[in-house]
Amino acid sequence: MTKDRLAALQAAQSDDDDVGPDDVNVAVEGGFMDEFFSEVEEIREMIDKIQANVEEVKKKHSAILSAPQSDEKTKHELEDLMADVKKTANKVRGKLKHIEQNIEQEEHSNKSSADLRIRKTQHSTLSRKFVEVMTEYNRTQTDYRDRCKSRIQRQLEITGRATTDDELEEMLEQGNSAVFTQGIIMETQQAKQTLADIEARHADIIKLETSIRELHDMFMDMAMLVESQGEMIDRIEYHVEHAVDYVQTATQDTKKALKYQSKARRDRQAERSISLHFGACNQPGTRAAYVIRTLHSISYVICAF
Repeated sequence: MTKDRLAALQAAQSDDDDVGPDDVNVAVEGGFMDEFFSEVEEIREMIDKIQANVEEVKKKHSAILSAPQSDEKTKHELEDLMADVKKTANKVRGKLKHIEQNIEQEEHSNKSSADLRIRKTQHSTLSRKFVEVMTEYNRTQTDYRDRCKSRIQRQLEITGRATTDDELEEMLEQGNSAVFTQGIIMETQQAKQTLADIEARHADIIKLETSIRELHDMFMDMAMLVESQGEMIDRIEYHVEHAVDYVQTATQDTKKALKYQSKARRDRQAERSISLHFGACNQPGTRAAYVIRTLHSISYVICAF
């Protein structure tokens, strides 16, 4: 017997028709968002790595400044850390720029979706975190420069050459360590060691200033981006806070509604009881009337006590 395939084919066609373009877009968008969140996690890990390196840089700074003589091994380790911070920071900046460009392209094409808002929020959060870490790194470098400068000033005083802050700054800006040895007679080994330490600190300051200049443009670029995003973040936080308020209010209203519903149910039960009572009393010969009268008698006895 030949099977009728027409009904099966029509059912299959109907199932295919149910899958519209929106369903296809959701699947594609979902895959895209998975890729996006993988990139977000990668950026977050790189920012965490920078933060850990900054803490190590602080330790190296303290070790160098507390050492009686210049420690070349520690300085090389410090330079490696600074190079790694610079390299990782440039990667983070590039990835954040790429995300920003994708967001701008979608905005120009008049696309507006929940996914786009999520990406903008994630991008803003990562940018802020990145700027916070790099601000701390910049503060660490500046603090180390000031401490090196103070040490140079103390060492110059030991050699008998007092300088003001302005004079010392002018000497540092010349970039030539020979300016520190002018007019100083190195008669003892201690004096030679002091001047060697001054030259080492001066070299550290020159490297620091180079590092600060290299990161300055990137830092300012990201800081301006975060500042421009501040208003958007504030709006998001405002809506989140109000959403919480709305949920709390709705919860309270729901509780009130349930309370009133429960009271109304009890009132209806009482009305049915009263109706039952009067209905039974209107039939004095029935068993129900006898039960009602018995309950009334018990109630009177209880009330008497």
